[in-house]
Amino acid sequence: MTQLNNANLGRLGSEVAVPDYDRAAVTPGIVHFGVGGFHRAHQAMYLDDLMNRGEALDWGIVGIGVMPGDHRMQEALAAQDHLYTLVVKHPDGRYEPRVIGSMVDYRFAPEDPEAVIETLAGPAIRIVSLTVTEGGYNFHPVTGEFDLDNPDVRHDLAHPAAPKTTFGLITEALSRRRERGLAPFTVMSCDNIQGNGEVAHRMFTAFALARDGELADWIEAEVAFPNSMVDRITPVTAATDIEELSRRFGVDDTWPVVCEPFTQWVLEDRFVAGRPAFEDVGVQVVEDVEPYELMKLRLLNASHQALCYFGYLAGYRYAHEVCQDQLFVDFLLDYMRREGSPTLAPVPGVDLEQYRLTLIERFANPQIRDTLARLCAESSDRIPKWLVPVIREQLARGGEIHRSAAVVASWARYVEGVDEQGEPIEVVDRLKDSLMAIAADNRKNPAAFIGNRELFGDLADNLRFQEAYLDALASLHQGGARVTLESLVPARGKA
Repeated sequence: MTQLNNANLGRLGSEVAVPDYDRAAVTPGIVHFGVGGFHRAHQAMYLDDLMNRGEALDWGIVGIGVMPGDHRMQEALAAQDHLYTLVVKHPDGRYEPRVIGSMVDYRFAPEDPEAVIETLAGPAIRIVSLTVTEGGYNFHPVTGEFDLDNPDVRHDLAHPAAPKTTFGLITEALSRRRERGLAPFTVMSCDNIQGNGEVAHRMFTAFALARDGELADWIEAEVAFPNSMVDRITPVTAATDIEELSRRFGVDDTWPVVCEPFTQWVLEDRFVAGRPAFEDVGVQVVEDVEPYELMKLRLLNASHQALCYFGYLAGYRYAHEVCQDQLFVDFLLDYMRREGSPTLAPVPGVDLEQYRLTLIERFANPQIRDTLARLCAESSDRIPKWLVPVIREQLARGGEIHRSAAVVASWARYVEGVDEQGEPIEVVDRLKDSLMAIAADNRKNPAAFIGNRELFGDLADNLRFQEAYLDALASLHQGGARVTLESLVPARGKA
């Protein structure tokens, strides 16, 4: 077994692809916040592809961790010279490992925020990218307003030179660049939020305005926040993944990444200080990302929610198990065809029916073993952004909504905390306590869950939605997930 580091790259077996460039020649150009599995399977991989072509060697990545749990990532990457293995898992059981070398450093901000700020403030950094999850943008799920009452935000406004948050770190760096007469960097969001660049723009300028009006005006005028759509299923790395990499390929990697073969990145071409030639390695660089992002959010992401709660309640634990069950497949395709897709504008270059069928194939990949628990997590940040807009648009046009309403009901039933086999459910959500308190009363007060205006706004006031939701919730209580789905797809097998 060979420990992964720079010195040992030449000792890895021929089945493991390694960087075909001199890593010592790679210099930082990008700072990335939120170095998790997805970033390492996506943006960092695209940059590694460019570097393997002899391009973008001045666009190396410096990773930044802000959350307490990020310290472990810092330690793992530092011990491996910031190398890691990306393992693509094909449906036929074939593994395709490669070592990614595009990351050159990783900083843990709580240990030394000043060093992070100065890195960001340096002229070499031209892009700051983000995968901080939907909840990391600190906005209210209904109003969309920046939360100035967040304790860490209040701290950063009072102590701008010693910030705790991503907002504080990036804004202080921009302030220093402005004071030093340096051009700003581009802030590039790669999170699953509709209009992610626009959201980042609003949140950062709102934070800056609370700190310094002139600085906010400068950011508004000078900093670019391009929108993007990103897609690659990247489950949490399991201990078995580490063991399998070692057994099959002899690589000792503390924290590899596993992912599906499919990958997509659609990126708005709006940068203030240049960018790598992402289009050279398959990125779709476009003028308008919105058609692509809505397709992804309302078909892929919303379908993940459509399968995860029903699947978990029925006893499944992995997405591929659910999508090898024809009842669930029929339900998902009906949702996508009859409720999600009607809300979409034409998507240039995309056959939507082929896209829908490809999604089912991707979800059914048995090698990925994407857990339903992962898909069910942080639903209060997901359902309002991915599914509620579909419901609202369909209600406005008189379209079908009973499948979407049933997904909301399945979430409410899931949050009761016990599956249909009587096994406890570990609910993971920033609003866990309040959601479970409401769901505990689902049988006596079944409309209470959708009455949560923080998540659903005035949706509960719509009688058609309320009726569909209540019917589905009652069916879940009386007959369970399969019976409910059978009532929702009476014409199984038909398009």
